[in-house]
Amino acid sequence: MTGANPGPAAITVDGVPLRVALARAGRRGRLRAFLLVAPLLAFILVSFVVPIGQMLFRSVHNPAFAANMPRITAWFAATRPGTGPDEAAFAALAADLAEAARARTIGVVGTRVNYEMAGTRSLFTATGRKAAGLAPPYAESLPAADRAWADPALWGAMRIASRALGPEFYLAAVDRTRAEDGSIVPVPPDRRIHLALFARTFALSLAITLICLVLGFPVAHLLATLPLRRSNLLMILVLLPFWTSLLVRTTAWIAILQGQGVVNSALVGLGILAEDGRLEMMYNRTGTIVAMLHILLPFVILPLYSVMRSINPSYARAARSLGATSWTTFRRIYLPQTLPGMGAGALLVFILAVGYYITPALVGGASGQLISNMIAFHMQNSLNWSLAAALATLLLVAVLLLYWLYDRLVGIDKMKLG
Repeated sequence: MTGANPGPAAITVDGVPLRVALARAGRRGRLRAFLLVAPLLAFILVSFVVPIGQMLFRSVHNPAFAANMPRITAWFAATRPGTGPDEAAFAALAADLAEAARARTIGVVGTRVNYEMAGTRSLFTATGRKAAGLAPPYAESLPAADRAWADPALWGAMRIASRALGPEFYLAAVDRTRAEDGSIVPVPPDRRIHLALFARTFALSLAITLICLVLGFPVAHLLATLPLRRSNLLMILVLLPFWTSLLVRTTAWIAILQGQGVVNSALVGLGILAEDGRLEMMYNRTGTIVAMLHILLPFVILPLYSVMRSINPSYARAARSLGATSWTTFRRIYLPQTLPGMGAGALLVFILAVGYYITPALVGGASGQLISNMIAFHMQNSLNWSLAAALATLLLVAVLLLYWLYDRLVGIDKMKLG
């Protein structure tokens, strides 16, 4: 049939077309839903997104030198890397030093250059106090005040510091720097610490994750197969670390593992060790691993337990009735069903271990420190927040990359936390 007239549009009681009324109701529903999640969204933005954004910006932006030394910064911008300083450069430097000293920002300038070349902060503060009394030619009077001003390495460090925006702190985070001609070169061997710390952090985190899986699997299996009354009683022992302060648990391990601690004293008392042969288990990598295992082990046990509890035991009985051995049943029937819990627990433990700070700081010593301790050092002691931000950003990118690889290889949708 052609040319049929459409029926009249549906009208609501108040005379509004039904389609318009439905659209309005949908918009009101979406607005209500947004208002319900708005507080949580604002909290995430303020406490998570904004700080990360500030960290990313600070890792590439440090205007301490450029903002307080405008003349010499302009000279660096007008010349190519590797250009030696002339009288104009020395005159600009002398004027900036005198002005920064009057403004009492010379310490900030010296600190920024000190990030690139150690020992230069005192040079800036000392010369700044007498820069106003210097007379031309400044190419002679500045080196006369301190011969370090004639060092090409110092001018190279100032050129790097004059860039308010750049990747210099990321280069420092991977033990690289810029040569006088602008090329990227490795830092001297005695300053190559960050890559080694990254390698130690990931190796230690991987070892702790594997040990947690080995120790947590049989515990989770026992909890999943025992009657509910007994498993609940044992579950209290698993959850007990969560009810105790992290600082208290770490301090307890110091008392247990130190040279005169419980373990060594027991071994000496049993005659296993001599008095002068006590084991060094504290303030080294061993102490870090033991303390972190105790803290992170429940994060493997709980996901594994939640998965194992849901596995139907009739699968294993059916496999054995068909002639499969206990090992074959475990390997081909039971273990594959526990992989989501293993993946969830391993991912949780690894990410937590990579960013751990308190435990390595208290029990790690020199060989047990992780990259998080270096980030804290630059935040609290050296006050090089830009380098700390660069290290933290690299750590965040590495964790996100591992998360992406896990998703590609295993599938994040198969992970079960409970």
